[in-house]
Amino acid sequence: MILSLFRKDPLEQPVSAVYKAIVAQSRQERFFRDWGIPDTVQGRFDVLSLHVALVLHRLRDGGEEAKPFSQALFDMFFRDMDRSLRELGVGDLTVPKRIKKMSEMFYGMLGALSEAIASGQVEALKPVLARNLYTDDEPKGVDELASYCARQVGSLRTQQVSNIISGEVRFAAIDGSVADASADEDGGAEGGDA
Repeated sequence: MILSLFRKDPLEQPVSAVYKAIVAQSRQERFFRDWGIPDTVQGRFDVLSLHVALVLHRLRDGGEEAKPFSQALFDMFFRDMDRSLRELGVGDLTVPKRIKKMSEMFYGMLGALSEAIASGQVEALKPVLARNLYTDDEPKGVDELASYCARQVGSLRTQQVSNIISGEVRFAAIDGSVADASADEDGGAEGGDA
């Protein structure tokens, strides 16, 4: 009984690998430099949220088998956001309120994104992305970002859920080729500063 307190979570390593891949993909400068997403703490959180949402959307097809992994990925994402806020100097009393607001924003985007993906139309992605990732009324780069998201959805659909929950995920590169972003590098699991 007491030994169970010291056992490692079997999901920790695969979730960490997938989260590292998400962080690596979302840090690409093109999102900010070329596609006009604000290069701010909020903008970086939004791009990271988008990639977490895309992976969680794919894992929905995994049924009961994928639910613990999805929850662990969500938990790791928000632990990382909590850590990042504290590193940025947000006070201990304010962090929970900010995390609650961030999670509400994330769930709103996840729901709208899933609905747009289900439509099968790239055009349906544009208003969701414009509303959730941009501050301008007519965002530059939203067309490219919508096409990019459609490629990611297609790329993730080709990957077995069992592979993703074992820690292997690949994202399509921004230029359209497939990049292996399974993030096998050394480093902490929660290495994504927003």
